[in-house]
Amino acid sequence: MLKKLMLVVFILGLLAASAAGWGFFQLQSAIDKPVQIEQQTFITVKSGTSFRGLLTQLSDEKIMIESPLLRWVGYLEPSLTDIKAGTYAIEPQQTLHAVLTMITEGKEYQYAITLVDGERFSEWRQLLQADPHLTHITDDMTQQQISQAVGIDNDKIEGYFLPNTYHFTAGTSDISILKRAHAAMMKELDIAWQQRQKNLPLKTPYQALIMASIIEKETAVASERGLVASVFMNRLRANMPLQTDPTVIYGMGDKYDGNITKKDLRTPTAYNTYTMRGLPPTPIAMPSKASIMAAVDPDSSNYYYFVADGKGGHTFSTTLVEHNRAVRAYLKILRTQK
Repeated sequence: MLKKLMLVVFILGLLAASAAGWGFFQLQSAIDKPVQIEQQTFITVKSGTSFRGLLTQLSDEKIMIESPLLRWVGYLEPSLTDIKAGTYAIEPQQTLHAVLTMITEGKEYQYAITLVDGERFSEWRQLLQADPHLTHITDDMTQQQISQAVGIDNDKIEGYFLPNTYHFTAGTSDISILKRAHAAMMKELDIAWQQRQKNLPLKTPYQALIMASIIEKETAVASERGLVASVFMNRLRANMPLQTDPTVIYGMGDKYDGNITKKDLRTPTAYNTYTMRGLPPTPIAMPSKASIMAAVDPDSSNYYYFVADGKGGHTFSTTLVEHNRAVRAYLKILRTQK
């Protein structure tokens, strides 16, 4: 009788083990199955979502077919049930196991915003406001309030942010992006200032930032930045007006319609470097790293003038006579292009 009982127990144990093995196999197959999407799909998991709630959400959003077996995932891999809120990108052919791993590890999708060098803060602000993935805190703030929120010790905010592509997760605040861009600019400016040439006609890092913004607006040719910087340094040393059109344009504000007239050049503003000597009071744009380095480490030259050459670059001159000749050549090129 005892032998029969032991045999029954053995058989029942064997059946239970077989059932458990079959269940394990089925569960493993279910979580290793690819999701049912044909293109990248985003899913936002809210705070407090349970594992079962996530399975239901994945099913409702047609990413996978819900199976009762999946409720036992916690017994197979407990870590896969530790759900973290966020926005995630699910790719075609990605397995459910990979999706769950991504969500439990909190690997949220990284959006990107590119803040372009040479643009003004007003242009960057429009870009930030238009991004649907950011939380917009600054929409109703003045530039002075934004300056205080970011930690800038100046009510004038222009130039204080480093152009770059910044990555962020959904819901990140626009202030957070600006803080990162400001910290990056201060770091680059500090590095550049420590490496500056001796006897520069610039007394502070902020003046270097102002100069860098002018260089940024004057040329898009990388190889010319050092020469453009040398012209402005030579003019500062000689106490000559910088006479740079981008500063005039900045000072005109909304009055600028795409053209500068002789009247505009003669109309004094805080930024009109034709009617004033020295640097304007603030940067006029967001300068790149390259322009910052050009401002603190300009080329050595005897140039005091430059004008567009009609080919994308500039002609540099030592004397006014040479410069006027270069201007006439440029105007001739413009006439032939009409």
